[in-house]
Amino acid sequence: MVEQKSKGMGSVIAALIANILVAISKFVGYFISGSAAMLNESIHSVVDCSNQILLLFGDRRSKKGQSDLHQFGEARAKYFFSTIVATMLFFGGGILGIMEAIEKLFHPSHEVNNPWIVLLILVFGIVVEGSSLRVALKEINELNTENQAILTFLRESRHSEILIIFTEDFCAVIGLGLAAIGTVATMLTNNPMFDALSGLLIGLLLTGAAIFLAREFYSLIVGESVTASDLKKIMLAFNRADVERLIDIKTIHLGPDEIMIAAKIDLLDTQEARGYAIINEIEAVIRQELAGKKAYIYIETDKYNPNYHRE
Repeated sequence: MVEQKSKGMGSVIAALIANILVAISKFVGYFISGSAAMLNESIHSVVDCSNQILLLFGDRRSKKGQSDLHQFGEARAKYFFSTIVATMLFFGGGILGIMEAIEKLFHPSHEVNNPWIVLLILVFGIVVEGSSLRVALKEINELNTENQAILTFLRESRHSEILIIFTEDFCAVIGLGLAAIGTVATMLTNNPMFDALSGLLIGLLLTGAAIFLAREFYSLIVGESVTASDLKKIMLAFNRADVERLIDIKTIHLGPDEIMIAAKIDLLDTQEARGYAIINEIEAVIRQELAGKKAYIYIETDKYNPNYHRE
């Protein structure tokens, strides 16, 4: 579990270092060029740096132990800070970029100076952000033990930091590409409208990413069950000769690597005296199958009633 968590946050640190370097270069490029796309990309990088700082803080909070107030710990703090990143910083950065680009579109007389320097800075940014994206992809491959398609993994994963860093790095590479296209088009046509238009597209890209991430993190904060593959492993632990029926089971993720399992089972009449031992054996099997996760397991015995309906 510790290994997976360190891997999960490695992409955050790599992205922070990359974005500090890229943000400095972009602001230099904006001041010498006046490019709307470069300004949007500068805002994007500042937003990204703030993102990583918040994610690192959230990771630190999530490692706080149990207390009287938070008896299951604060692992879900990661989801809270990831939501802030998605809704406030991603969305705010996108809106600022859109507003600036619209102003440039309505005032197309702005000039893009030193376009070759702008292009060099953009190429530098693509190289750095691409390296950060490769780190994120490497960590996704390490966490994706079931070899799912990348989009499926991102939707199924309970590691919010991986989702947000991959989305951020992917948008950064696409955004830099759009800025480069806008700069080249402006150079060829001597029309700064293309620069403003690329800035608008970058702003829309950030806003769209914010909406996508907010939707995912809302579900994580509310509480998602374990993945289908983990549920299958849990269910197999109840497939025993001394268990008559698994009456009910509920699961929820308390954090990326912490889950709670509540189950009710009906034992064979001849095995009721061994109830405590059977429950302990089931718990041991579940913990072995989910060795990479911290599991809170609560199992009780009852008699199955087909006419019982939970209110």
